[in-house]
Amino acid sequence: MATALEGLRVLDLTRALAGPYCTLMLGDYGADVIKIEVPETGDDTRGWGPPYIGDQSAYFLQVNRNKRSLTLNLKDARARDVFMSLAKNADVVVENFTPGVVNRLGIDYDAVRQVNPRIVYCSISGFGQTGPYRERSAYDQVMQGMGGIMSLTGDPGSPPMKMGIALTDIGAGMLAAFAVLSAIFRRQTSQEGQYIDISMLDLQVAWLTYQAGVYFATGNAPVKQGAAHPTLVPYQAFKCSDEKYVNVAVGSERLWQRFCQGMGIAELTEHPDYVDNSHRVMNRQKLISILQEQFDSQPVIYWVERLLNAGVPCGAVNDVADVLTDEQVLARDMLLQVPHPTLGVIQQTGIPVKFSETPGSIKQHPPLLGEHNQEILLELGYSEEQVAELAEAGAI
Repeated sequence: MATALEGLRVLDLTRALAGPYCTLMLGDYGADVIKIEVPETGDDTRGWGPPYIGDQSAYFLQVNRNKRSLTLNLKDARARDVFMSLAKNADVVVENFTPGVVNRLGIDYDAVRQVNPRIVYCSISGFGQTGPYRERSAYDQVMQGMGGIMSLTGDPGSPPMKMGIALTDIGAGMLAAFAVLSAIFRRQTSQEGQYIDISMLDLQVAWLTYQAGVYFATGNAPVKQGAAHPTLVPYQAFKCSDEKYVNVAVGSERLWQRFCQGMGIAELTEHPDYVDNSHRVMNRQKLISILQEQFDSQPVIYWVERLLNAGVPCGAVNDVADVLTDEQVLARDMLLQVPHPTLGVIQQTGIPVKFSETPGSIKQHPPLLGEHNQEILLELGYSEEQVAELAEAGAI
């Protein structure tokens, strides 16, 4: 079956998470992704463990499927020649080095477009290619702090707390994939490629949305609300009698009426302190205390059933094990089994976007380091003897 990105060739110079997540998305929908790695060590995340599955990092395995691995020592002129030969017929280059590194290596956008004017070249970095912070290296831990996310996460008065996934890395990767495909679409009419500059800090500023709106409206920085919403009540998690939590989302007055019916406290709908959302926000603490006492009386499964039957958006707060065994997740093929040459069968999270005519799939296991060196170089026209010479010289 045809894939959405069939025929698109991507040269992947990325490591860690933001860049690999971008190229993962492209590979899942059919792009030929050539992952270019440092000889002997490869992507940093090959060594990020434990946990390992066999001798492979569980971290690396989750973000590098549907890619072919080619090792190149880009400080060696012969390896750069290989890269430029690949670039002549590639569609996309994605890199996430600290700004300036690709220029020093001689594989920057200006160098690549000399051999391929149609190239779409995407750089992902912490702060972008301009501005006073451009040369700073960046990891998600640092970026969540600088972009404001940690100031908004956690309970009031608690220390700074980051999200439980590398949110800014993954978000930057998704934004880069969107940008790459936007540029490819434009190229269909212009016949020209272009340069894309993705910043993890820019991403977070854009993500602030209504929290930025709070600042614009009041001049004050928004404060932590824990599991609650700053402008809607009740819109948060509540602990139930079994020590598990339920999330409820009362986003309208109609839902408030349904919520009170489902909770068995219909009288609150007539109470002047809670008659509409504005009053509920002003009397937040008093209302939350009443609701928490009610939730304490029954386990989470009871309240989820009651509130769903009442037409209220709600759900248990699941841990990762709960999620990956959930019947809805399984029904949507979001847990897949993939053959691996040294590990037998490994598990992967599934393909999130469901196309009717060109579905994504996992056709390639996360590659072993340099697994496709000979295959790719032979495709380029190198002989087996030349490949052996490159290996002997340490260029690959």
